[in-house]
Amino acid sequence: MTTASNLPRSGQQDAEAMIAEAKKAFWVMVGLLVVIWAVQIFNALDGYAVFETGARARDISTLPAILFAPFIHTGWEHIEGNSGPLFIFGFLAAYRGVKKFFGVTLLIAMASGLGAWFLSPSGLIGFGASGLVMGFFGYVLVRGIFDRHKIDIVIGLVMALCFAYQFASLFPQNELVSWQAHLFGFLGGLVGGWVFRDRRPKPEVTAPAFPTVPLTPPDTLK
Repeated sequence: MTTASNLPRSGQQDAEAMIAEAKKAFWVMVGLLVVIWAVQIFNALDGYAVFETGARARDISTLPAILFAPFIHTGWEHIEGNSGPLFIFGFLAAYRGVKKFFGVTLLIAMASGLGAWFLSPSGLIGFGASGLVMGFFGYVLVRGIFDRHKIDIVIGLVMALCFAYQFASLFPQNELVSWQAHLFGFLGGLVGGWVFRDRRPKPEVTAPAFPTVPLTPPDTLK
């Protein structure tokens, strides 16, 4: 039986669980950035030879490379520009659950990579975490709506207002910037908000109880 004295404790347990997940999300993003920067250092020391093994647009033999493309950047300015937004958007995407975050990340990486692979100019090789950045951005915008969490709806609105300039990267502007990866990463994040939404059991509908009226036999004729 649930009593009023149990409610504060239950709320406290929920808050502690959320804080624990937020700590996991923080270290996951720290680890992700460490890996990306380690790859960049090795790549720079190797003269960026890894570019030859990237996913070339519409070259089927290089298609698997779309999965590691987000870890590779074309230079120090490129990785510096992606690191801040990647950490912020990634943390907000992960703090509700790290396991769910990994699934969302894989979906975004595939959507972004495939979109760039199909629509980029023939032979072009795409690299960088900006597709993930836009995917996490889209996911955070809609997650609260699909999960029906008020705090996440507020976070989504704040993100949309504070980072509205990010929407410009979804359209062609610069030949050196893959708007295709941005657009399909963003769409992947929107789809991820629906695919990985919280599935709450529907409340059972019970039939209304009607009072029973005892039946009395009719008076017998005399």
